[in-house]
Amino acid sequence: MFKKMTMVAILGLGLAGSTMAMAADSSTAATDSSAASTATTPAFMSTAWAKELCTAWNNNPTLTEKLAGAWIKNNGGKGYKVMEVSDSSMKGTPPIQLEIAAKDGKAECVYGGAIKFTDLNYNYDYKMWATTHDWHHMGSPMMAMMFGRLNFKGPKMEAMENMGPFAEFLKLVKEVPATVPAS
Repeated sequence: MFKKMTMVAILGLGLAGSTMAMAADSSTAATDSSAASTATTPAFMSTAWAKELCTAWNNNPTLTEKLAGAWIKNNGGKGYKVMEVSDSSMKGTPPIQLEIAAKDGKAECVYGGAIKFTDLNYNYDYKMWATTHDWHHMGSPMMAMMFGRLNFKGPKMEAMENMGPFAEFLKLVKEVPATVPAS
């Protein structure tokens, strides 16, 4: 028994060592490539990043198709919904907004950028905020709201009826490339 445990420990250390060496090699390569891409990668929660988020929305069939019915029609007669998104740990960075409208039978993002509308109506518009860490480790929207990782204002019943698309949106926030401040 002792021989087996010793062998497992030795093999484990050997694997750990080779894994760490591979990680060191890949982090050097990642550092070299990230220096070149940082110049073109927008900052998290910047207006340039919001435009990329808008594009990602339009390339996501779950968002464009599943929200094309009752969700997009609940807009107070103005023809669009506003989603304000911010990072509560980035105090000096203003929120960004997405404007979602019905277009060609889909819920399309028609604007992503700086705040355009300051008077949101939470019967149909949304405001969401979380820390940088929580945006990137959100998990399911229901659990995130229950445990306070995601703060939210807006039509809660509507959001609950659209948990699948809501989860897809939260995944986009962490998946759209951005330079992220250390947390």
